[in-house]
Amino acid sequence: MSTWEEKVHKVTPYTPGEQPKNKNVIKLNTNENPYPPASSVKRIIESADYEVLRRYPDPLASGLLQALSDSYGVPKDQIFVGVGSDDVLAMSFLTFFTSGERILFPDVTYSFYDVWADEFRIPFDTVPLREDLSIDKEGFIGKNSGGIVIPNPNAPTGLDAGVDTLEEIIRDNPQCVVIIDEAYVDFGAESVLPLIDKYDNLLVTQTFSKSRALAGSRIGFAFGSRKLIKYLNDVKFSFNSYTMDYITQQVGIASLQDRDYFRMRCLEIINERERAKKEFSRLGFDFPDSKSNFIFVHHKDRSAVDIFNALRENDIYVRHFDGERTGDYLRVTIGTREQMDALFGFLSDYLGEG
Repeated sequence: MSTWEEKVHKVTPYTPGEQPKNKNVIKLNTNENPYPPASSVKRIIESADYEVLRRYPDPLASGLLQALSDSYGVPKDQIFVGVGSDDVLAMSFLTFFTSGERILFPDVTYSFYDVWADEFRIPFDTVPLREDLSIDKEGFIGKNSGGIVIPNPNAPTGLDAGVDTLEEIIRDNPQCVVIIDEAYVDFGAESVLPLIDKYDNLLVTQTFSKSRALAGSRIGFAFGSRKLIKYLNDVKFSFNSYTMDYITQQVGIASLQDRDYFRMRCLEIINERERAKKEFSRLGFDFPDSKSNFIFVHHKDRSAVDIFNALRENDIYVRHFDGERTGDYLRVTIGTREQMDALFGFLSDYLGEG
C-alpha cells in the first residue's frame, strides 16, 4: 500500500541570497537598493492607523492601481499588481503556460523560472546565451513555443537586449504569451512598455524592490492588454483575493508620488555602477556591460570561489552561482560609494593591485 508521501509533489525550491544575521557587514549579494525609500514612505508607516489591520484590505488595490496609471500613463485595466514581481510572475506562469507546450527562457537567467515551471508542471527548454552572455534571439524565433520569458536587463549578466531585439521575438511568437521581466529596467535599459498596445500577447513585469528600495514591502506589477490582465486577475481572485495589505498599498502610492527622489536615487546608483566598472577593470576583472544595479564580474587570474570566500571572511557579501557558465563569475550589487570603496580597498590588497 502506498503512503501519503509518495503522492506529494516534490520540487527543488529557489535558493535566495544569504541574509547574514550580523548587520555590521557590507551586503552586496541580493541586489537591494542601498538607499532608504522616499521620506514620504516613512511618514505613511509612522502615521498608519493600526485600526485598519482588523479589516480586509481593498482586494483591487484601487489606489495603487490609480497611482501606477498616473505614473506610467497606462489605463488601470491594463495593470496587474501582486506581492512582489515573484508573485506576479508565478501567477503569470500559472495563467498563461498551461497548454502543455514547452516554454522558453535563457539558460543563464533568474533561477526562479525553472522552479515555477517545475512547480506547475510546465515543460521548458533553455536557450543558451551567446558567448558574450547576450540574448540569442535566434533561439526564440521560429520555435512555436508555448510561452517565452526574458528578463531585461538579464540577471545575473545585467545586459540589455535592446527593444528592437525583444520586439522581433514578440512579433515572431503571436501564438503564445511573451513575458519581459523588467525588474532592473530603471537603471539604464529601455522599457518595452510602449509595445503593449501593439502586441496583445506581451506582458511586461516590474517591481518596487530594486529602484524604489521597497524589497521588504513586496510590491510587483505588470502591464499588458486588457485580455491578459483580465485573465491574470481571474486566476488571482480564484487563488487569494486579499494578497496585499492596506499599509503596503499606501506605501506604494507614496513611493510613486515622490518622482524626484526616485530619479535621484536611480541616477546615484547608475553613476556608482559606472565608477565601479572602471575600478573592476583596474583590478583585472572583465564583465558584461551592465545596465542594472549589479555587475557580473570575472577575474582573469583568480578563482571566483576564492575571491568570494575571502570577501565573506571579511564581512563583504557578494553572490556566487555554481554552474558551468556562471561558476567563474561573481555578481556584485552596487552599494553606496562608501560600501564600494571598502570593497575595492579590500580587493586591491587581496589581489596585490593597491
